[in-house]
Amino acid sequence: MKKTQSETVRALGLCSGGLDSILSGLVLKDAGVDVEWISFETPFFTADKARKASRMTGIPLIVENITPVYMEMLKNPRCGYGQHMNPCMDCHALMFQQAGRLIAERGCRFLFSGEVLGQRPMSQTRPSLRYVEKHSGHDGYILRPLSAKKLPETIPEKEGWVDRERLLDIAGRGRKRQIELAEHYGVTEYPAPAGGCLLTDKGYSRRLRDLLDHNPFPSEADLHLLKYGRHFRLDETSRIVVGRTQVENEAILRYFDAGKDIYLKVRDVPGPVVVMPGGGSPEAVRLAAEIAGSYSKARQGERVDVAVMSADGEAIFAVAVPPREIARNYLL
Repeated sequence: MKKTQSETVRALGLCSGGLDSILSGLVLKDAGVDVEWISFETPFFTADKARKASRMTGIPLIVENITPVYMEMLKNPRCGYGQHMNPCMDCHALMFQQAGRLIAERGCRFLFSGEVLGQRPMSQTRPSLRYVEKHSGHDGYILRPLSAKKLPETIPEKEGWVDRERLLDIAGRGRKRQIELAEHYGVTEYPAPAGGCLLTDKGYSRRLRDLLDHNPFPSEADLHLLKYGRHFRLDETSRIVVGRTQVENEAILRYFDAGKDIYLKVRDVPGPVVVMPGGGSPEAVRLAAEIAGSYSKARQGERVDVAVMSADGEAIFAVAVPPREIARNYLL
């Protein structure tokens, strides 16, 4: 359907809040398109940067939590993982799928993003961009304004919804042209181009693999807990999280569920918050109490009382503080 002269075309774009996604929205807006953004959240990434970009540019933003559908993809991504547990290509395809559900509702004609050809060696190559489009469910309707002239013409361009001459031909890993564009549009604050996804983090990915190996259906709280503290696998059904700082202790307690988790605290001696998600056997609880003691201010070999609080009430375990090296045998 061709655009009439008086018609305003609307488009919905993925926004990470990074400079490229900001510029993609501004370039299309400059070309006469009525743009709106969508950003997604899971325990692995937030929309905080996108919210900031929306406030700065005035481009409206929708935020959705997609954790359940994201977890389905994450367990078995078509393209596998990157260096750690990052399924970047299938992640991008899923985000376009989810954004596409709203096209008709928002009165939009097409989708767009800030992806730049060749900027990322794995996820933004020509074949990778093509893979994402083919598996998005919106083949032909995804526009990358910053690299459009380096890519095949899309339906929005063919139909005249967007003037291809108003789009750009940026490619490669350099940032010079983006920085010049930022100055042109008066964009003075934007995050560094580093990713904000925890799935690219080695330590987080290791803990996540362990969690999924033992619990294929973790809660969001379980996934958030992986961000904080030291994690110990005690047996096939039991693990504990040990805080390292006061800030981490407070964060761990935010995700503590008194109805099913166990909370351990060394009495009369300064020590960390220790949580056992989902509880455990008496043997696992005693081991957890010993590890709690080893990370407290108590001396090795000293006997300490550890309060163990669960939905069944409070119990006291008297334990001898083991060498910390023994505790580290269980560290993930």
